[in-house]
Amino acid sequence: MNSIEEVLVALRRVIRATDLHSKHLAKTTGLTAPQILLLQTIRDKGEITIGELAGKMSLSQATVTTILDRLEKRTLVFRERSKEDKRKVHAYLTEAGIEMLQKAPIPLQDHFTRQFGDLQDWEQTMIISSLQRVSHMMDAQHIDASPVLDVGTLDRQSSVSKPDAYEDVKKT
Repeated sequence: MNSIEEVLVALRRVIRATDLHSKHLAKTTGLTAPQILLLQTIRDKGEITIGELAGKMSLSQATVTTILDRLEKRTLVFRERSKEDKRKVHAYLTEAGIEMLQKAPIPLQDHFTRQFGDLQDWEQTMIISSLQRVSHMMDAQHIDASPVLDVGTLDRQSSVSKPDAYEDVKKT
């Protein structure tokens, strides 16, 4: 196998691992990775505003609001206007949300984060530099992305069919 083929195989494995893990999350919880990460962030922060959630997850407030809408329909979260500052809305987990997190598998990026953190600083820098170069070589540097390992759009329903998710990615 030549170098180009080795790179393409490695990229395909990353994409495939992300796809398989996303399907596993959807099958076991009915949630997407961004939805689980949002639930985890609310759990970890306790009381958090929509803007703070967006900043913490590197997503737009509109995307976070859409994800919260879907989680609220499933009674996993609720929102409440601040008593001190009526302009602020806080998100909270419900008991069902807490239970969902307890049984949910670990998101792929949590597993990656642990292993990446175990690397030497120079190894981390080399990986970052290489991946940024690959992103540029694929003309992907202009694509808005958050640090969430998932396929498709971040605010999609977990029941979106594969062709619809593929179309969303192609439009990006």
